[in-house]
Amino acid sequence: MELRQLRYFVRIVELGSMSRAATDLDLVQSALSQQITRLESELATRLLHRTPRGVAPTEAGVAFFREAQLTLRHAEQATRAAQQARLSGSVSVGLAPTTSAVLGLPLMQAMRERYPDVRLHMVESMSGHLTAMLNARQLDLAVLFDTRLHQTRQDGGGRGWSVMPLLEEDLFLVQRAGAPHLPAEIAIADLAGVPLILPTGPHGLRSTLDTAFAGAGIAPSVVLEVDSLAMVMAAVDAGLGATLQPWAALGRYPDAAQRFQCARISDAPARRVNLLCSLSDDELSPAALAARVVLKDCVRTLLGEGRWSGASALAALPDTHHIP
Repeated sequence: MELRQLRYFVRIVELGSMSRAATDLDLVQSALSQQITRLESELATRLLHRTPRGVAPTEAGVAFFREAQLTLRHAEQATRAAQQARLSGSVSVGLAPTTSAVLGLPLMQAMRERYPDVRLHMVESMSGHLTAMLNARQLDLAVLFDTRLHQTRQDGGGRGWSVMPLLEEDLFLVQRAGAPHLPAEIAIADLAGVPLILPTGPHGLRSTLDTAFAGAGIAPSVVLEVDSLAMVMAAVDAGLGATLQPWAALGRYPDAAQRFQCARISDAPARRVNLLCSLSDDELSPAALAARVVLKDCVRTLLGEGRWSGASALAALPDTHHIP
């Protein structure tokens, strides 16, 4: 028996109609009816019967209705008690600059709203640096990109990480607006000879790009290696070369459409995987465990509202796995 089944039953009795209750609960009537059938089957008794005016509780339904109302009130009181017992402590979260541009502010706002007594320490840095900080226990959580994270752990790093797939992002060739016009899409193989400005090897994006270039059988023409998103975009804006970035790299430029032009990389391997990495669960404080849930909720909301362009959830991957 589930609380939602109790809520459904109570609302049906209150409204006296299956169809009106379905509308009120934003459910398809057949789905609502199925839940009530399951509830009656579990209780081995009929709770509702149809009348010319709709539905009405049976004698057993009337008795169950009173107890269901009481149970729901107790559940609401328990929820309020949990919310009033405010969580406190501190948590440190690391985000790469591109991720921070989309996720940083929503995460801070959500943490302030849900857990106002938790002190949030936000760190923005390149993914390679965040990996080192997480290994050194200087961060509780970080969104990282390199799926070969077990190869980057420092010696003596201690117990394993918890790694949760979040999303993957399309990558784009980005160049200044005054350069020759780009098509909507371009293949990795077509980037041979294009002067590129990229981060260095230890960072997750470069790892993804190197794999994509190797798969296409070409060597990228890297004219600058810059481990700063702000400087990369400034160099692109100045016409020193193009770069390969997710759409989020343009998030801090209100006039991005006027300053840059983009072409989506069409090759399937050229997508950036975002992983929510943290210390193992038994090492995380209650505040850090709560922040991890809030971060996932923020990502889900941003994707659902279309506020993370070029990104899609990684629903096909397992919820959690551990790097030994």
